[in-house]
Amino acid sequence: MQNWTCLDCFRLNEIARSQSDSDAEVAGTVEEVSDLGIVGENAQDFGDENFSQAPGVDIVCVFPKNSARLVNAGEETELLVGVKNDGELPITVVGIRASVHLPFDHKLLVQNLSAQGFNNATVPASAQATFPYIFAVSKYLQPGSFDLVGTIIFEIDQQPYQSTFYNGTIEVVESGGFISTESVFLVTLGIALLFLFGLWLQSQIQNLSRKSKRAPKVEVGTGARDASVDEWLQGTALRQSQSQKSKKKK
Repeated sequence: MQNWTCLDCFRLNEIARSQSDSDAEVAGTVEEVSDLGIVGENAQDFGDENFSQAPGVDIVCVFPKNSARLVNAGEETELLVGVKNDGELPITVVGIRASVHLPFDHKLLVQNLSAQGFNNATVPASAQATFPYIFAVSKYLQPGSFDLVGTIIFEIDQQPYQSTFYNGTIEVVESGGFISTESVFLVTLGIALLFLFGLWLQSQIQNLSRKSKRAPKVEVGTGARDASVDEWLQGTALRQSQSQKSKKKK
């Protein structure tokens, strides 16, 4: 196993504290420490047992070339866990486990990720080492923000310990592009609603056109004579003729 230099440890700590560093600097750090740790062939199940933290052990974590912490659903994502042993006894790294939770309540478990074991992974006293952890969230997980909780388990003098190397937000995106299935469904639904609204509007316009083409009804019948007509007839021959007829009847 290759050990870190003090400069390597300092760089990894700086990257873990500030994800705003350039991808080139992250890539350079990964190349220097990526061959540390021997990964076991079979994933191990460490159960849900919790152990205490060990004094004199510093743990850092970095997402290489992924400062935005984007995780493609159904695809593998790699992160690096750095271990610095400031104690007097060597550390035997047993494995790494992680889980995904809802960001507003860690009691609501979304997914238990695969545990990763290590064989013959020892960090001597006053030395540093890094261990890769590869995980994949379910391809059916809805895109959005989730919390990732990662824990490394190790032994000192056959006494088990653990340390949380990451407890923060990751952004799950749908694999294969930025357009999710939900977005496609909503767009299709919107187009269908617009089409139905267009049909309804067209039918309303046709009804109004038919009503405007109908001829207006004219009412025919007797009605009271307008006083203005009588006034206009005063002094005319028609008015005089009507007066004479009325006198003869008397």
